[in-house]
Amino acid sequence: MGILANSVAGYLHNASWIRRMFEAGAKLKAEYGNDKVQDFSLGNPDLPAPSAVYEGLEKFLAHAREPFAFGYMSNAGFPWLREKLADYLTKEQGVSLTANDVILSCGAAGALNAFLRAVIDPGDEMLCFAPYFVEYGFYVANYGGNLKAIKTDESTFEPDPESLRKAISPQTKVLLINSPNNPTGAVYSKETLVALAAVLSEKSAEIGHPIWLVSDEPYRFLAYDGVSVPSVLPLYPYSVCVSSFSKNLSLPGERLGYAALAPDLPEKETVIAALTLTNRILGYVNPPVVGQQIMGHALGSHVDKSIYEKRRKAMAEVLTQAGYSYVMPKGAFYFFPKAPGGDDVAFVNALAKELVLAVPGSGFGLPGYFRLAFCVDETVIRAALPGFTKARALFTKWWHISCYKKGKTENFSWALFVWRIDHALVTLYRRNRHEEPKCRHECYRE
Repeated sequence: MGILANSVAGYLHNASWIRRMFEAGAKLKAEYGNDKVQDFSLGNPDLPAPSAVYEGLEKFLAHAREPFAFGYMSNAGFPWLREKLADYLTKEQGVSLTANDVILSCGAAGALNAFLRAVIDPGDEMLCFAPYFVEYGFYVANYGGNLKAIKTDESTFEPDPESLRKAISPQTKVLLINSPNNPTGAVYSKETLVALAAVLSEKSAEIGHPIWLVSDEPYRFLAYDGVSVPSVLPLYPYSVCVSSFSKNLSLPGERLGYAALAPDLPEKETVIAALTLTNRILGYVNPPVVGQQIMGHALGSHVDKSIYEKRRKAMAEVLTQAGYSYVMPKGAFYFFPKAPGGDDVAFVNALAKELVLAVPGSGFGLPGYFRLAFCVDETVIRAALPGFTKARALFTKWWHISCYKKGKTENFSWALFVWRIDHALVTLYRRNRHEEPKCRHECYRE
């Protein structure tokens, strides 16, 4: 018998690709220097927090020596702040909310875990659309539930309502969506959300219990080209919005988020009481004091979005110049291009050899793609062009070695040597036969 639970031992073995590439990047930076490595692996905002954050912190510091300045409060957060947040969300979400409709949490992840603890029984299913943030599977597994991923339309990465209909079973309890999306940058249209809500209403009546619609929205503030991010709260009574201030206030380490319930949710008081309870018994107890004080002053502020717009443009230019295929993101700060050759893990490893760090799409439930986080300086983005170009060239030659692609040859130099030998043999064959040969190494041509 091991010292760890079998599930956790398995999680360690199949650790998040995001963290794996981030740690690999730290080693490369130590070896080659920070300025030589272009790291697009982690969605860690680099922009400084808006001035309202500092003002709120200074305001709180003036009272920091008072009794109970850092003391406990309601497990749902400061009542005065819940009122202020409800007023703000009323305008943002297009529904009338009160303090009794919202609960503050330790980040959006804390809100999502508190919600799943409140509604998931062992064996229940949570559906989401692939690609998806990999931690979702861990969150629902924490409570004995199972994650079932549904493919999206890869030309837009928008959900297909009919695919949702087919995926729902009597065990389905939650549909979790993320728009603007990590990792694709897709923003789901109102028409799509209305269609999803209609399917959930129909199937809920059919299976005899409500299917929750949960919208994870930490990137709501970051949409481009005039794209709007519609709210789910007016569309479906069993809907919940979870979000945080990690991205818009550039406070990912402060861990402050919330859950907001649809105002016409049946038995809403019971659900809020359950979330307050699970927020406590999961060990969060209450949201961070400092984070709440900062948010109370900075609510409605956000980082300079124009910087992300310029970086998005720069990344699009670099990827286009290097010959990549991608869907232009409508929101968030990620690109999700196709991996040349189709093997995303092998391609990301090749990129790392060029000191460019990305995350394979396999880590988001959709192999064949890779994610790039452009929350880095524009100089880093443009400096990656040679690396992107060289890595792609290796996978788009006429004759590509499947043994490298499949990871059978781990040494990059050896793989390149084998490719050169094979290429020379093929060239000789063509000269002698004057015809198009078939490569003995399961080659492909892009």
